[in-house]
Amino acid sequence: MTPDAPERAPTDPDPARSPGADTSDPRRAAREAGRAARDLFRHLWILIAAGGRGLLGLGQSAFARLTASLARRRDRVRPEATEQPVGASPAPASARFARLNRKPVLLAVGAAILLPVLALAIYLLAALLTLPPLGGAVVDTGQRAITVEADDGRVFATRGSFRGQKLTAADLPPNLAKAIVAIEDRRFYSHWGIDLRGLGRAAWRNVAGGGVREGGSTITQQYVRLTSLNQEKTLWRKVQEAFLALRVESTMSKDEILLGYLDAAYFGAGAYGADAAARRYFGKPAKALTLPEAAMLAGLVRAPSQLAPTRNLGGAKERADVVLQAMVETGAITQAEADAARKQSVSLKSPPEAPPGTNYFLDMIAGDVKRLAGTDGDMTVRSTLNLDLQSLAEGVVARRLDKDGAKRKVGQAAMVVLSKAGAILAMVGGRDYEDSQFNRAVQAKRQPGSLFKLLVYLTAYEQGLTPETVMDDRPVRIGDWEPENDDGRYRGPVPLRTAFALSINTVAAQLGQDVGIPAVIATARKLGIQSELPNVPSLVLGSGAVSLLEITRAYGSVLSGRAPLQAFGIHAIRGAAPQPLYVRADPAQTAPLAQEPRQMMLDSLQAVVESGTGRAARVPGQIIGGKTGTSQDFRDAWFVGMTPDLVVGVWIGNDDDSPMNRMFGGEMPAGIFHDFVQRASAQLAKGKPRPSAERAEPAPAAASAPPAPVASAEIRGVPEVIDTGTLSLRGRTVRLLGVVGERGHLARQLANYLRRREVVCSLSDGATARCRIEGDDLAALILTAGGARAAEDAPPDLLGAEEQARAERVGLWGR
Repeated sequence: MTPDAPERAPTDPDPARSPGADTSDPRRAAREAGRAARDLFRHLWILIAAGGRGLLGLGQSAFARLTASLARRRDRVRPEATEQPVGASPAPASARFARLNRKPVLLAVGAAILLPVLALAIYLLAALLTLPPLGGAVVDTGQRAITVEADDGRVFATRGSFRGQKLTAADLPPNLAKAIVAIEDRRFYSHWGIDLRGLGRAAWRNVAGGGVREGGSTITQQYVRLTSLNQEKTLWRKVQEAFLALRVESTMSKDEILLGYLDAAYFGAGAYGADAAARRYFGKPAKALTLPEAAMLAGLVRAPSQLAPTRNLGGAKERADVVLQAMVETGAITQAEADAARKQSVSLKSPPEAPPGTNYFLDMIAGDVKRLAGTDGDMTVRSTLNLDLQSLAEGVVARRLDKDGAKRKVGQAAMVVLSKAGAILAMVGGRDYEDSQFNRAVQAKRQPGSLFKLLVYLTAYEQGLTPETVMDDRPVRIGDWEPENDDGRYRGPVPLRTAFALSINTVAAQLGQDVGIPAVIATARKLGIQSELPNVPSLVLGSGAVSLLEITRAYGSVLSGRAPLQAFGIHAIRGAAPQPLYVRADPAQTAPLAQEPRQMMLDSLQAVVESGTGRAARVPGQIIGGKTGTSQDFRDAWFVGMTPDLVVGVWIGNDDDSPMNRMFGGEMPAGIFHDFVQRASAQLAKGKPRPSAERAEPAPAAASAPPAPVASAEIRGVPEVIDTGTLSLRGRTVRLLGVVGERGHLARQLANYLRRREVVCSLSDGATARCRIEGDDLAALILTAGGARAAEDAPPDLLGAEEQARAERVGLWGR
């Protein structure tokens, strides 16, 4: 046993029976193991010998009957008597046959019986002699628990393994002990480590049920498996598990075994041990658990990952009902107590599992947490993630891909949102984290196309050129390379501001030759691009490969004036001690960008959005700058844009590098930027928590939302549901504003919700209406619960409700 094993009960007079004796006195443990092995082998040999004698006797008897029968048949076939000497009595044929054949046949039968028995004995003896020490298994539970907070302090994710406190006899809640015994091992206090009756019952139920429905392992067997063996499902492990269970029963009391099991069992959501699970799910120590909470925990050990209440609260409650009924059947509680427990509400004191989209960000900062904190203890991380912007980013990316992805052969997208200081406010690493954990915003290296021209033009401005400098748009040949413009046209003399806005390739190629490719690479390094960049003329058109985060940082450096801008995802890390483990300090002062070239570059970036290839990114009333990028054969399309406070990078493409259907950076990527920025300012201004799909709260109206239409008619009544976006009310068909309805089970769920409940609908143009139920906007309730899709022209509050449902994977967005 390890030193962390449960303490020996004070009433045990023999210290050798303590679970800690194995490590505190190895010689005594060895003697004890030897005695146990000798006793077990002696009894096993007696059993084998007795069984062998019995089988040999049965074999002899059967052989005698067989030889007699064969002899009688031979006598009937040859009935005539053979000649015998005078006065001699003839010997029976059966006796002569038996004398000739009995010995070799007996040896063969005995060998056929005894050899398998001997092989079994050797197998069991080998398993016995190679038993691992009790408590010798070291379970790798991964990193210790990390609780992650958003930038405003809201907890949105936990990762790692919660260990909690070791239970003592005084801390063991009676309800939890009774619940575990009732659902896992009803004969725990009467068997001796292996329950033959339970094995038989489980086997019968599995055969009757046509599959594995019930296990036959006792709590003692589960305890030794968790603490002393691996989890391989082999006969060898099961045999050793049985031997160790016998040994544990002879050296530990039942209460010690139960305590050890509760400390070692996994309860889901990274919680190892009952105390860790109680704190993880209910925010309290194990000794404070109520009966319904104890029943819920006891129900988790059979399928902890599937039933963890942070993931499947409904399933955990159903399993808790099964546990309560088992406790009634075993007499642990009365039926009245079980009924009362079912009526008590069980509320979680910890957040549900992280919204799937945030996992890209969590994966990215995991290495930074370990590096910055320098400890394996439980910790809390204050991250830079803004949950409102994260939800918005996921929603706008998903909506654009759903609308045009298949038509334009676009399979994936990524997005990064940085503050002016470099804080990562939102990150979308792909279309669906559950389908692919590859983070395309950080891990993917793709050709940026014309995005790289920022570095070429900034180098030129630093060397004395200006946006008014005129260059000739004409055919260019540099060695074997002949760059062409996307539209195949040549415009003649153009100012650099116009050339940058229209993304003219020939001018960029000439600039690269004028300033020198090494100077362009030096500018890229200064702005934080670390990927390998080829020293070739085509680099000016983005022939090198970079990540989305890298190139977005480079644009952020121009916005902030810092070179390079340090992108970061962690503000602070706290541990158990009052002193923080890490607090982000202001970065060391870096060389600022020259002010005049920087202002020229910002002016050129605004020209892209005002009159160039990035016009789709324009947002009325906001100052926007940015640049489009499209790689060769339309394999990648990019847009990196900025407001006075934010830098937003967008990439779309395919994981297999296949071409899209003539997709330019000024189309879908610029449109995603537009959709995000148009509503991001309102999201930041609200500063309110996101709506919860679990409570079906409608999203609050955005500050920029248009006022509700003036009602020209109002009708009220109990509606009938045609689909989740269309009602029949007092003989009129009412279509909910901004909602694209769904039929099937979602419509039936809405009908059940609205049954005998009055709605009030305000109709303006007779085509659409805003309806309210008990003061709440019905459309927002439906969209927040995932009951429908938002229309493209839906007001911002309804778009936000749909984004929340997407993020939480509820309703039609669930799997």
